[in-house]
Amino acid sequence: VQLQASGGGLVHAGGSLNLSCQASISIWNIGALAWYRQVPGKEREQIASITTAGRTEYADSVKGRFTISKDNAKLTVDLQMNSLKPDDTAVYYCNVDEDRIAIMKRTGHWWDYWGQGTQVTVSS
Repeated sequence: VQLQASGGGLVHAGGSLNLSCQASISIWNIGALAWYRQVPGKEREQIASITTAGRTEYADSVKGRFTISKDNAKLTVDLQMNSLKPDDTAVYYCNVDEDRIAIMKRTGHWWDYWGQGTQVTVSS
């Protein structure tokens, strides 16, 4: 299992960042992939997902500002983040989507591995 998120940094409000996640083939073959974020003291939340067919879904908090995409040849999942706000400050992670996590937990196959994530800090 390999998950390597990168591309985070410090930006001013209104700025943009592009995050990228390199996944291992074992993760890629599971199905839908997603980006999550977590701030200290809060639960990790899924903010964007993409299915094997390329269908995307977004949390209301990022809809219209973030775009998830994937490259099947490179096994990468990107998150283009525009119009960033201070509330977007968090550590960002990638993994399979939450539906797949739920299934894997029920079947005892959840690896519970998130990698180091990448820090995004948006200043006001």
